[in-house]
Amino acid sequence: MITLYDFELSGNCYKLRLLMSILNLPYEIVPVDFFPGREHKSDWFLRLNPFGQLPVLQDGDLTLSDSGAILAYLASKYDGSGLWFPNDPAIIAEVLRWHAVADDITATSSAARLALGYDYPFDIEKSQKGAHRIFRIMDEHLWFGEKQGRDWLCTPAHPTTADIACFPYVMLSEEGGISRQDYPALRRWTDRVRRIPGFTVMSGIFPAGKALEQA
Repeated sequence: MITLYDFELSGNCYKLRLLMSILNLPYEIVPVDFFPGREHKSDWFLRLNPFGQLPVLQDGDLTLSDSGAILAYLASKYDGSGLWFPNDPAIIAEVLRWHAVADDITATSSAARLALGYDYPFDIEKSQKGAHRIFRIMDEHLWFGEKQGRDWLCTPAHPTTADIACFPYVMLSEEGGISRQDYPALRRWTDRVRRIPGFTVMSGIFPAGKALEQA
């Protein structure tokens, strides 16, 4: 049985819940009091992940951390279609590049959210500016992709773990004071992600149709 050490309001934990829902994978949750308890810095948790970061996933005897690495593992092992993490060197490189962009989104959009909502000592203005820079790049990439008939972040005509990795902290950006109003292609992409079969919600993220954003 897969076990996810999880904080409900973490976008990085949500990425894994989302992919496992799409893949219809059963799993168990062990709640971790990230805020205000900071349980991810406790001795018992540091034995799981010495970096003191969520999420952590256990699959049998295997313990994994880092949301991007876990997404790649879950898709490689459990996606029988081979679509979510395609076994093609060029596409793998492309997907992993967007996994790295997802880390940049976490370092900016999520940091602003943590500063405003959880009193973390991040530079709010710097984090917001950084997120807008990334969103502009993503919006342009997606806009040109739409003109070429591509709906997703990567080359394949279907979503990959790249889309799952980047999605949560784009959707939660308003909680960090970061508007998506000026990024229409980015908003259309988030709407497509929310229509993927098996999509599941978290606080602040709803299915398409309940919180549609104007194009």
